Amino acid sequence: MQYLFKILLVTVSLFSTLSYSAQTHTDLSLTAPKKILIITSNRLDMGDKEKHDARNNLWEVAPPFHVFNSHGIEVVFVSPKGGKVEFMMDPVGISSYAIKYEGFLDKTAVTFSPHLINPNDYWGVYIGGGYGPLFDVAFNQKLQHIIRDIYESGGIIGAGGHGAGAFANVKLSNNTFLVKGKKVAGFPNSTEVSKSWAKQGTLLPFMVEDQLNKNGALAQNKQTLTDKHQVVIDERIVSTMFLPSAALVAKEMILLHVQNLIPQTSTLK
Repeated sequence: MQYLFKILLVTVSLFSTLSYSAQTHTDLSLTAPKKILIITSNRLDMGDKEKHDARNNLWEVAPPFHVFNSHGIEVVFVSPKGGKVEFMMDPVGISSYAIKYEGFLDKTAVTFSPHLINPNDYWGVYIGGGYGPLFDVAFNQKLQHIIRDIYESGGIIGAGGHGAGAFANVKLSNNTFLVKGKKVAGFPNSTEVSKSWAKQGTLLPFMVEDQLNKNGALAQNKQTLTDKHQVVIDERIVSTMFLPSAALVAKEMILLHVQNLIPQTSTLK
């Protein structure tokens, strides 16, 4: 009887440990009090007479927001000027769900200003596309420093579409570019010059692919990837060139974050 009781105790103990381990993989709110930061743009147009659209791309911001939110992660929005940010694209699918049930537009109507953000509060930062971030986020020193500080503290950087251009110019404390030597997916030159969205790219401050390569990255796009939907992960940079994969970037960021947490939870007794 005493032998059977010992077996029962070991079984209960093992089950409790496995249950706790499973929780750490599915509910980050139990182990990761830090938040995720989503950087957005305040730009509405490209400054030309025709007012070409330069807002944030809803399909590259709302789906990642939904993924983070559904995993119990608090999402904070920031923009160069703070306040309300605008979006292009109609609300469909996950974007529509995030708007109707998760307060997406309420949050993006009152984004924080950079000076209100403490990088130590965040385990990662995500930047979606739309042309806006190329015009203001990429040249905002406070936001560039926030991205740097989060990365240098072990955080994860994520991007979709044109979002990679927003951190292409980030310099680390050693004065090297964040993207140097890393594979980073982003909107390709070949598509940019074939579309009228920014007058074949002539209205842009820079091309995402060019800027990534200029600063030492190994730009990834449909010229280098076998699948344009692919999510590229290099060290702690997670990116995609194609907007339908934005939600996948968020999920991969979470999985990478969980991997970073495992050494802290593996000493359970």
